[in-house]
Amino acid sequence: MEKSSDKLSDLLVRRLQTLIREQSLTAGMRLPSERKLAAELQVSRASVREALQKLNSAGVVTTHRGGGTYVCKALSPWSERVIVEPLQAQMPDNPGFRSDILEARHTLEAGTAWHAALRATAEDKQRLQYCFDAMSELQEGGDASLVAQADARFHLMIAEASHNTVLLQTMRGLFDLLHSSVLQSRQQMFSSEDIVSRLSEQHDHLLQAILRGDADAARNAANCHLSFVHRTTQQLDEDYARQLRVIRLPDSLLQRTEN
Repeated sequence: MEKSSDKLSDLLVRRLQTLIREQSLTAGMRLPSERKLAAELQVSRASVREALQKLNSAGVVTTHRGGGTYVCKALSPWSERVIVEPLQAQMPDNPGFRSDILEARHTLEAGTAWHAALRATAEDKQRLQYCFDAMSELQEGGDASLVAQADARFHLMIAEASHNTVLLQTMRGLFDLLHSSVLQSRQQMFSSEDIVSRLSEQHDHLLQAILRGDADAARNAANCHLSFVHRTTQQLDEDYARQLRVIRLPDSLLQRTEN
């Protein structure tokens, strides 16, 4: 016979999933604290914790001790997954393909930033600020995967704020690919505090341009940001390739090179 506590836990799991949908909490975004969730759902914190553990096991959320609970990356229900997933598989070992992704992002995101600056509502701007703050907070924790999810979510939120259905649906359909692109870039650049600081500054410039409604500045900020990411990842790829060539040199040839 099923225990009543199990029934309550399953009910809370469904209510938390509803809450995530209703508040538009997506990959990389933080859930309210256990205390707030318990008060809102009118249950004990222990019950909330049990339900969150089930969602954690199901891959819906991830919980960090002392760092809160965050929504995990979910597979898109779009039929575009049939197109995106084969492309995504090419990314890890193909720097040229990653470059193609960044070029595609240039084309899409310069436009979404421009339209977002013109059309973002007060609610859109609040959500953009929330995404930016979450990304900044996660960056301090040093988890590249979570930061990448929040980074990709920030860019997707700009597409939502553009209120252009075609641009938004295209960005949504490519969300998994966008996340992989951002994660690859973040993993390469995360070791440099200077690069991470410049990325944060670029995101802030982009955000501020949209918040004040300056379409040209928003488009320029998006282009500058992606150009920086493109140049930096290319340079890191070239440095890595040089290191591999040195490692593969015979000892005798390596000694001549050093002399």
